[in-house]
Amino acid sequence: MSAEREPVGVIGTGYVGLVTAVGFAELGSDVVCVDIDAEKIARLNRGEIPIYEPGLAELVEKNRERLTFTTDISVALDRARLLFVAVGTPPTYSGDADLSAVHAVVGAMPASDRHALVMKSTVPVGTGEAIKRVFAEQGKSGFRYVSCPEFLKEGTAVSDFLAPDRVVVGDDGDWAGDAVVELYRPLLVPDEGGNGPGQLVRTDIASAEMVKLASNAFLATKISFINEIANVCEETGADVVEVARGMGLDERIGPKFLNAGIGFGGSCFPKDVTALKQLAGNSGYHFQLLNSVIEVNELQKRRVIGKLEKHLGTLIGKRIALLGLAFKPNTDDMREASSLVLSARLQAAGAEVTAFDPIASEIAAPMLRGVTLADDAITAARGADAVVLVTEWQEFRDLDLAELRSVMAGDVLIDGRNALDGDAAASAGLRYEGIGRRALTAEPGRPVSTVAGA
Repeated sequence: MSAEREPVGVIGTGYVGLVTAVGFAELGSDVVCVDIDAEKIARLNRGEIPIYEPGLAELVEKNRERLTFTTDISVALDRARLLFVAVGTPPTYSGDADLSAVHAVVGAMPASDRHALVMKSTVPVGTGEAIKRVFAEQGKSGFRYVSCPEFLKEGTAVSDFLAPDRVVVGDDGDWAGDAVVELYRPLLVPDEGGNGPGQLVRTDIASAEMVKLASNAFLATKISFINEIANVCEETGADVVEVARGMGLDERIGPKFLNAGIGFGGSCFPKDVTALKQLAGNSGYHFQLLNSVIEVNELQKRRVIGKLEKHLGTLIGKRIALLGLAFKPNTDDMREASSLVLSARLQAAGAEVTAFDPIASEIAAPMLRGVTLADDAITAARGADAVVLVTEWQEFRDLDLAELRSVMAGDVLIDGRNALDGDAAASAGLRYEGIGRRALTAEPGRPVSTVAGA
């Protein structure tokens, strides 16, 4: 099959780049993966996967013969005409996207009329036109450009690649856009010649760039909206879980991203919302709605402090256990994780903080100064006055709540993701409080913990 499929190059081997490379290899393409980080390339050549993503290691091993890992971009240029760019575009202090890595890739391209850059990195609208101008100024006008934004969700990125809901291709109607569509053809719906679920959206470059930013900004808005509803529910006695269930049955709304919690994080939503707000501002438009989305998200993380103080009074000298550190389950990504804000605020309030995450603890350790990291959830909770569920890993959903209560010095359980059974928590002797839900008091008659040193 690989002889029938076009070889590709992928520049950048982070979450997006590595999954994209492995996905194309699984479809039968030979793939050259390029990264300036020599240690990362060495690890990949040894078979070590530098990120945690379910199913990724298995696919790398399965397709090892189709994958080449190198720091030499000329290898990709020699073997492939399509070069997918998946480098980081983190926010700057101003909120604009830092495109230095993108510009470095552009500068490294030779004059060519047989190559194309295919942009996977999330970039501001207008980046494609700017890059084409740079190519023209540098005598590289033959180099083609395609926008092909990624829609991979960490934790399900492999399946998202192989079973996409849409494939967006923004181009100038030339051979490069055609070639990118052909690469994705097997994943498209039958009407587009494939046998997958993906709808093809072929459009202009600027519109493709906007699709990614607008999609993430809308999903972030949906999260902030349901969090606002949750806060009103707490004041009125309604249950946000029931409210969201009723809302989600309306096909115009749908059930996804209506889970109230302590705010969104990760590498995409915070960055893309800020980038779109900044892009609008730079264009002379004040995107007022996105200001509110950002503000609600920041305040939501801090509401946990108020919940703890309601139950415990002052937090000075109190021990608080955080269950979960990564910004979401099934990833080790700590970018913009709620745990970072929460742990810092707790320590500023005088609390002693312990924490556990099944995957992210090692990566999180240097970011969590003053936080004691435990080897499991029960150890983290031992002697704690309160436990806060921050990331809804399945193993936390499956916790024996009676055992959790037995090792705690106190009895407060804050469910920051509405992932636990409140009635079961109360039956186990815990004072349960979710987000936008009725607080449940520990059932009378439960024995008080006698943890040594509590």
